[in-house]
Amino acid sequence: MPATRVKALLLALLLAAAPAAAQSGVDVAQAREIFSEIGGILQDLHEITGYRIKHRVPAEIITRDKVKEFLQQRMKEATSPEEIRVEELTLKKFGLVPQDFDLAKNTVDLLTEQAAAFYDFHRKRMFITDWTPSATREPALVHELGHALADQNVNLDKFIKQGRKSDDGSMARLAVMEGQAQWLMTEYLARKAGQSLATSPALLESMAHATESGATEYPVFGSEPLYLRQTLVFPYSQGLLFQNAVYERMKLKAFEEVFRRPPLSTQQILHPDTYFSGLQPARPALPPLPDAHGYKRIAEGTVGELDHAILLEQYAGREESKAVSPHWRGGEYALLERRSPERVVLLYAVEWDDAASAARYFRLYRQVLEKKWKHLAIDSESGTTLSGAGDDGHFLVQLTGNVVTSLEGAENPLAPVR
Repeated sequence: MPATRVKALLLALLLAAAPAAAQSGVDVAQAREIFSEIGGILQDLHEITGYRIKHRVPAEIITRDKVKEFLQQRMKEATSPEEIRVEELTLKKFGLVPQDFDLAKNTVDLLTEQAAAFYDFHRKRMFITDWTPSATREPALVHELGHALADQNVNLDKFIKQGRKSDDGSMARLAVMEGQAQWLMTEYLARKAGQSLATSPALLESMAHATESGATEYPVFGSEPLYLRQTLVFPYSQGLLFQNAVYERMKLKAFEEVFRRPPLSTQQILHPDTYFSGLQPARPALPPLPDAHGYKRIAEGTVGELDHAILLEQYAGREESKAVSPHWRGGEYALLERRSPERVVLLYAVEWDDAASAARYFRLYRQVLEKKWKHLAIDSESGTTLSGAGDDGHFLVQLTGNVVTSLEGAENPLAPVR
């Protein structure tokens, strides 16, 4: 969720950012010694993937200040202040971040804290941070070289740009890139120990769990909203499991296949069987705004299974999230803004795979409204309709078959659409 460019921003900033494990000073001389192993590691990755090594990969140490400078510069290149404002506004309308949340600052702070290393696909250069602990340096190096080798064979810049048409699809593409690099790192280290993911499947679950739990050690990460935390970890943990599922079916062809035919949604990452079957996300129609005069559409996009899983976990609990979100079939949203008098309206629709799941979500979405707003006044409520007023205006939520729609922030009371 909520908008294409926030995913594009994360793609641009996060690409090849290997998550750190624990922070301590780095011995630069030792780090440079590891760099001397780049050629050998690339050769091993070539043997694992079949990717061709087309040229050497430069690498260097980078300080925390330089990492922050890099991220700030890339943010300027990836998006404008207005686009950041709209992304931030969208997250706030869905209730995924607090009203005083600063998206730009928090994103840079979070990534600066988390990155152990990263690959700059514009300069074709790899960086390892000078605070990366010794135990993390080699895994981070392998992870980044996995990206660099993929870039030499499939063009990651082009892959990113092609995914910007869909918010949820952009996150799925990020999971392809990070998941593959994480899988290669795991397989590389396993082979050094005389094992492999094929013969030691427990390693896969162990790495996925370690990726999810490792980031929680950090103060910035721990203080971030659930949405930012989970969308940061998802590409590594779930992307790893997705890459393994494709590899088990396709072996060497799996590495280029996930780039040649990328997953269309986070649902396909979470449930690889939907990727293999080619299940297309549904496109439910948005509810109309009765009086749209003076409004401008400032954002629109898709709301995926991952987004709904996070939203439900935040407002209804993890058990409800696990029970309902896998029934997602498709989601859409749009944000309309009027400058004078100032007003922002959210249009939102989500389709589920059966009527029972849709009805359950309709009931749960009432909890979302109650908890994301400080004030909620119900005007009318039935098994299929909920209307009233919240912090930012009037709302109307409706259940029609397998689809739940919501219009939030209107100036005047809203009548149900029959």
